[in-house]
Amino acid sequence: MKIHEYQAKEILEKFDIPIQRGYHLENKEDIDSIIKKVQQEFETEAVIVKAQIHAGGRGKGGGVKYCTSLEEAQASAEEILGMNLVTHQTGAEGKKVNKILITEALDIKKEYYFAITFDRSKNCDVFIVSDEGGVDIEEVAKNSPEKIVKAWIDDSTDSLNNSIKKIITQLSLEKYEDQIDDIFRKLYKCYYESDCSLLEINPLIITEDDKIIALDAKVNIDSNALFRHPDIMSYRDKSEENPLELQASEYGLNYIKLDGNVGCMVNGAGLAMATMDIIKHYGGEPANFLDVGGAANVDTIKNGFKIILSDSNVKSILINIFGGIVRCDRVANGVIQAVKELELDVSVVVRLQGTNADVAKKILDESDISIISAETINEAAEKAVEAVK
Repeated sequence: MKIHEYQAKEILEKFDIPIQRGYHLENKEDIDSIIKKVQQEFETEAVIVKAQIHAGGRGKGGGVKYCTSLEEAQASAEEILGMNLVTHQTGAEGKKVNKILITEALDIKKEYYFAITFDRSKNCDVFIVSDEGGVDIEEVAKNSPEKIVKAWIDDSTDSLNNSIKKIITQLSLEKYEDQIDDIFRKLYKCYYESDCSLLEINPLIITEDDKIIALDAKVNIDSNALFRHPDIMSYRDKSEENPLELQASEYGLNYIKLDGNVGCMVNGAGLAMATMDIIKHYGGEPANFLDVGGAANVDTIKNGFKIILSDSNVKSILINIFGGIVRCDRVANGVIQAVKELELDVSVVVRLQGTNADVAKKILDESDISIISAETINEAAEKAVEAVK
């Protein structure tokens, strides 16, 4: 689950990590009072106005403004709150800014990139740090990979100590060793105890008075661990989520919208990925990832159809079910009911294998609905792609 910057900073504060302080707001009527509150409480005339959306690149898109006066801050806040912000991560459609953050302005001596995430290739957590902070880390990785320091935290003795020392040495931060050691330990504790899948600070700054502060913060939480964190669960902002993905989650479906035109309905994440690969192999483009799970029934299939057909790009639908736990005859009945109720105007290709597959085939053959049958996954993908053409 993604959360906003101001929420991420609230989590960091709980672990005594120094942050750029401020207050968020959602209503334009509060702009004047919040700006004055930040100026007075943090003794700063200059403030920063930041759009709060679940996407990076806000500054380049015009969603972050440095303001030297109350009047300038008021104008920037009025402009940003409610704007449609387009960044390299939002896509051309952009995102509406429903919340903004007003923060103190700090005098910056040096900016760093900092992140903790899980490295699957090594099966352990990793610190990722660079002295090229405040810019797109992807570009740094592409053009200057030598400027990125990685230090892994495994189960070995003193692994965390050694990782922090490695970063301090390679980035020549000995002057700030005590601060770095303290903050990095707290950041790792925050990452681990909050069940983060990513904790990123870009930039982590050194101020002119030699204090290390998290100027920005991006925190993603492992959704499977949210039951342990009701306080973090309350941070969920449904307005930032894709409407189709949100609707699918309410149906208990795992759905991710893509840019293609072949809708996919599959049980099991691995089979879903393979199905999308084979669609591409035959020259098609999958419109979505949709895993209906191992307990698919009539309602599940019908709801899956509704989600897929909500995407106007879909021109054909491929149903690829392997009946292990789920029974193929249940899926067949769900397909028939959905096709009849939804009055589909796209081609439907069905491939059912596994438990009661023969019964399912008979049910589909004896129905009066128009579908395209397939025996193998290759045949099904080829027919689905051809149906689009």
